Amino acid sequence: MSPRRKYERVLLRWHEMPLLLGLVITWMALWHEVSWMSLVSGVLVSIVAMRLFYLPPVELAGRFNIWWAARYLAYFLWHLGLASAQVAWLAVRPGPPPRTGIVAMQLRTHSDFLLTMVGLTVSLIPGSLVVEVDRFGSVLYLHVLNTPTEREIERARRQTARIEELLIRAVGSREDLEAVR
Repeated sequence: MSPRRKYERVLLRWHEMPLLLGLVITWMALWHEVSWMSLVSGVLVSIVAMRLFYLPPVELAGRFNIWWAARYLAYFLWHLGLASAQVAWLAVRPGPPPRTGIVAMQLRTHSDFLLTMVGLTVSLIPGSLVVEVDRFGSVLYLHVLNTPTEREIERARRQTARIEELLIRAVGSREDLEAVR
C-alpha cells in the first residue's frame, strides 16, 4: 500500500484538530452541557460533519506578533465604542436618515484567513457591513452608513486598510508583511 493511500484512510489529520476542537466546543455550548457524553457525541458528530461537508484547509502563516495583536485589539475595541455612539446618535438625531454607500475595498493580502478576519472585523464595527466578497480578487464590498461625501467614503477605506495592516502585522505571512511595508 502506498503512503498516499495510507494517508487518505486516516480518520483525522493534525491540521484538522483546531476545526474539530471548535466544532466540539460549539456542540457542547448548543447543549448547554459539559459532560463526557456531550464530549464524545460532539467528537462523533464533528467528525461526521467534517467528512460530509469538506472545507479546504485554512493556511495560516505560522507567526504571531503579540504587540501587533494587542494594537489590533485596542483599535477594534476603540472603534467599536466610538462607532456605537455615532450610530446611536444617527438613530435618534432629528432630520433625514443618513445616506449610505457601497464601497469596494481592494485588500493587499490574498490569504483567505486574513480576508475573513478583515471582513469580520469591519462587520462587527457598527456602521459598516460586508455585503460581498471577491475571494479571488481580494475585494471586499462594504455597505457603509453615513457617507454623504467622498471624504466619509475615503475614511471607510482608510479604516479598512488600517484593520488589514494591523492583522497582517499580527498574523500575516512574510509576503503580506512585504506588501504592507
